[in-house]
Amino acid sequence: MTIRVLLSEQQIRERIQVMGKQIREDLGPDSKPLFVGVLQGAAVFLTDLIRCIDGELDYDFVSISSYGHSTKSSGVVRIMKDLDQNVVGRDVVVVEDIVDTGLTLKFLLDNLRLHNAKSYRIATLLDKPARRQIDVKVDYVGFDIPDEFVIGYGLDYAGKYRNLPYIGVFEGDPE
Repeated sequence: MTIRVLLSEQQIRERIQVMGKQIREDLGPDSKPLFVGVLQGAAVFLTDLIRCIDGELDYDFVSISSYGHSTKSSGVVRIMKDLDQNVVGRDVVVVEDIVDTGLTLKFLLDNLRLHNAKSYRIATLLDKPARRQIDVKVDYVGFDIPDEFVIGYGLDYAGKYRNLPYIGVFEGDPE
């Protein structure tokens, strides 16, 4: 089994810098947004993204699961960890590693909307529109990718490969 590089470390870094500037521009200089990273995959992206955003901000994490140890979404979404910070009246930017079927993101947004934030925006490093089952609006997309199972830069297969500095695709069976 080998791993083919789909997106290099440099491509990712350059795109995140552009995304960070765009988010700050859209929110305005006086906004103190709350970035909500979806664990565990988005932790690396969130960390790099917030370092590219000028001004004050906060961040928090939620943990939701729909994959388990499979390469395909189960369609069953569970909250494993909820927010620790209050979002009432805040600009909230949900940070995802990948938007695939849209099921997980819709579930999360439906729950977050109950908290009465000022605004909600979605930032994802990767978008896989070919697998979309539910139409969700993503405000900031790093890269559109083909319908392949990707690893690296926070994304895993059975808990492995998150530490790769690039986005890769398995060539052959990952087992």
